[in-house]
Amino acid sequence: MPSKMNFRFALFPLLLTLLGCAQQPAKQPVAVPVAPVVAAEAKPVALPAKPAVELPKLNLTAQMLYQFLASEIAAQRGQPALAVGGILDLAKSTRDPRLARRATELALQARMEGPALEAARLWLILDPSEVRARQTITALLVGGGHLGEAKVHLERLLADEGNNVGSAFLSLHQVLVRQANKAAVLALVDELSKPYPQLPEAHFALAQAAWAAERDEQALREIAEVLRLRPDWEMAALFQGQILQRTSAAQALDFFKDYLESYPKALDIRLTYARLLVAEKRYGDARIQFEKLLANFPGNAEVSVALGLLSLQLHDFDKAELYLKQALVEKYRDPNAVRMYLGQLEEERQRYREAAAWYVSVTPGEHQLVAQLKYAAMLAKLNRTPDALQYLRQINVQSNQQRVQVIIAEAQILRAAKAYQEAYDLLTKALEKLPNYPDLLYDRAMVAEKVGRLDTLEQDLRKLIQIKPDYAHAYNALGYTLAVRGERLDEAAQLIEKALQLTPDDPFIMDSMGWVYFRQGAADKALPLLRRAYAERPDPEIAAHLGEVLWSQGSREEADKLWQSSLKENPDNEVLLDVIKRFKPQ
Repeated sequence: MPSKMNFRFALFPLLLTLLGCAQQPAKQPVAVPVAPVVAAEAKPVALPAKPAVELPKLNLTAQMLYQFLASEIAAQRGQPALAVGGILDLAKSTRDPRLARRATELALQARMEGPALEAARLWLILDPSEVRARQTITALLVGGGHLGEAKVHLERLLADEGNNVGSAFLSLHQVLVRQANKAAVLALVDELSKPYPQLPEAHFALAQAAWAAERDEQALREIAEVLRLRPDWEMAALFQGQILQRTSAAQALDFFKDYLESYPKALDIRLTYARLLVAEKRYGDARIQFEKLLANFPGNAEVSVALGLLSLQLHDFDKAELYLKQALVEKYRDPNAVRMYLGQLEEERQRYREAAAWYVSVTPGEHQLVAQLKYAAMLAKLNRTPDALQYLRQINVQSNQQRVQVIIAEAQILRAAKAYQEAYDLLTKALEKLPNYPDLLYDRAMVAEKVGRLDTLEQDLRKLIQIKPDYAHAYNALGYTLAVRGERLDEAAQLIEKALQLTPDDPFIMDSMGWVYFRQGAADKALPLLRRAYAERPDPEIAAHLGEVLWSQGSREEADKLWQSSLKENPDNEVLLDVIKRFKPQ
């Protein structure tokens, strides 16, 4: 037979349920649980009998029966105030705890928090051993922000948990999380935890409250105490990493690394560590951690996909292919996403026929339209431009947004084929029907330059900025165009600075800013920005600009080496070929 302490623990989650009733408005009345709530993972148990409360000895009068029935009928007819008032008056006059409980239930169902609190208090007075009454009072006091009054009840509930008080402390955060006054919550949890100095969960609850109150130093002290008392508790270690990450990702990474040296089987820590490494762009280190995870979870498709994408990021194409195909064999939940990744992989290898095969294998669903557009792009790269255009024109679109995507894909293929006027005409025709689509405006601006329509370029980009003020690349394109033409350089700098504010880590915008600095005669400011842009994205146009700045600074050998390296990967890039021709004429 379970102990009384198990009985208490089974009932403690009811506090969370009642708190939800107290704080969240509902469209329909929610019945208050009147039976013990068993923890989610616990098996049903036979609960010990609650000590019988001595009921008052009353003679049932006609007036009492009438008042009770009238109150219940009022509840059925949607008149909660009459129902609660009638039952509560009966409870007060009869001193019967069953009526006080019923009044509490009706008030909670009707979201009448004041009467519910009054009824629950009466219920507890009439039946002091009734845990549900105390939990209801606590939930209503906490829901109303009366933490000081709730304290005595929380203390009693925690004390009654016995050996399960640790689990109760872990529920405290959910009980108190909606409170706006985080400092008051911290003070309350501090008081509640004082009788339990050797309980890890009490320190954990205090750490959570300190963190919510943005008292990170106190949170770290408490979580350190948790790990001293229970060093192998992964949840506590994860929380310490979360606290550290708020101020320093590097400190969080160091902590996880050290923890894994002591507890190499802490798989949740390893997964969090790996993800944080990815966020910090330490892809090689992240891959090592995911490989260790895969060793512990062989056949895990999620880990295989993560390893495939990391290998792709690291340009380790053979391993990327191995892991991604492995994920397909392991029945990854989204096989079309994996097929898209494999298509991207083959594109990176410049194996366009194989990439096309992967894209065309994508089945109907959320990825299919993008796969179709990519397939057409691969046909164009295989010198099958007419086939690519014909393929795009037969795609069935379901919305204007999809129609725009197809038009832009067609325009890009025409641009790649240097059919600039056709691309311009296509986009102009599309804008006649869809005049305010940002992507159409941006793409026509880009092709307008190629057909000598600089007036259209500026007009479209300024309209785009007006329609979508956060479209960073519109500011960048306009500023870069002015810089290339050597016109209005101060305005160009302002436009690109705005683009950088919106997207500070974009290498192409960094390149534009560096180029403007160079055109303004500030090569010393241009050089570090262009180096950073090229490190982020070794694009041939960025290489052209960086090389020109290096050449102008006297670093001609470095510039030539950079150009030749980029030319090897991009032999047909016009910007790169032009700069090499200007500085190293044959």
